[in-house]
Amino acid sequence: MRRLGFYAALGILILWSIGPVYWALVTSVTPPNALVSDILRLWPEQMTFEHYAKLFGATSTSQGNEVQSVWPQFSQAFFNSLLTAFAATVLTVLIAAFGGWAFVRLRFPGRDLIFVVIVGTLGVPAYTVMIPLYRIMISAGLVDTYTGVVLIYVSAFLPLALWLMRSVYQAMPLSLEEAAWLDGASKLYTLVRIVLPLAGPGLVATAILTFLSAWGQFMVPLVFSPTLDTKPLTVLIPEFVTRNYVDYGLMNAAGIVAIVPPVLLVIFLNRFLVQGLMAGASK
Repeated sequence: MRRLGFYAALGILILWSIGPVYWALVTSVTPPNALVSDILRLWPEQMTFEHYAKLFGATSTSQGNEVQSVWPQFSQAFFNSLLTAFAATVLTVLIAAFGGWAFVRLRFPGRDLIFVVIVGTLGVPAYTVMIPLYRIMISAGLVDTYTGVVLIYVSAFLPLALWLMRSVYQAMPLSLEEAAWLDGASKLYTLVRIVLPLAGPGLVATAILTFLSAWGQFMVPLVFSPTLDTKPLTVLIPEFVTRNYVDYGLMNAAGIVAIVPPVLLVIFLNRFLVQGLMAGASK
């Protein structure tokens, strides 16, 4: 009975996680006339890739309305999402890698208090600082710029990254670094050549969390990326809804394509995460 309950709970969890993705995939390959049908189908009787064709360059007519290709807007938004998420991930991981070690190994006044204040910002709701932050970004001329969006992402994700990396460094024995110092190695050399390779799993986990968080951002780019110059996919896709027509197939096709980069990144980095954990266990 306990095993049955376990598998039932596991099935519900899988359905809860995979169900929306599956339904988006089904909608993306369903003909427009079948999308408004009263009959619920788990898979369309006739598959169509016209939604993906419109997404990647083709135009068509649906229900008497000519639907233009959204490829120019989609490609720009796709590039914007990749650039801002990648840049924010690199900067956040880099700062957290050095900053987390500093909060563990270096002694300076107010070290613990500064760390508590930084991590405490995780509890501040984003909307409470949105207006003053917008005024600051306007004054600095950073609204609708890659630099402005990336800086906001880094400031938002860095506290969690610092907390993760600090925990990783605290779990590492100090004797490894002390042995390198006795051999004449500097602290910077020890950190880069000895500590960071051993902290690889923590760096990979931090990179995954940061990239996924940046890729899925909506409220920040909605406010700070008003034009297509920096607008990401999360803001562009809802704009496919027009006054007279909602192309559900196109929206879901764009959503399926938008899932690909984070999935590939997680699969790619997960290899290094597993290898790092195995290497650490063997040592």
